[in-house]
Amino acid sequence: MPSSPDRASESPIDTDHLRDATLSDPALEREVLELFATQSAEVLRSLEAMPDNAAALAHTLKGSSRAIGAFQLADAAADLEDILRATGDPRAALERLVREVALAQLAIGRMLRRSGPC
Repeated sequence: MPSSPDRASESPIDTDHLRDATLSDPALEREVLELFATQSAEVLRSLEAMPDNAAALAHTLKGSSRAIGAFQLADAAADLEDILRATGDPRAALERLVREVALAQLAIGRMLRRSGPC
């Protein structure tokens, strides 16, 4: 089941969810976003090679995406995970995931620039 039904009015990151998850601590929010940006890029690089553990990597990305409020990205990771576990063709799902990671990375970059140094 999708995490969030309406994409048109949403940012790639649910900032209310992120704020709740980081206890409204700007320094913790910044740290979490920086870690996620690094992790999501690393996981995506690994997934593009479709290693044997690709479904587990997609699962990991799904969980960390949900944790920060990147629900569309989490849904894309979940779709890829499901397809990989069913041994289907992952190309379209991986393309969607690449797009969602890019959108989240852009949003994170904007959020980090606005928050300035801690």
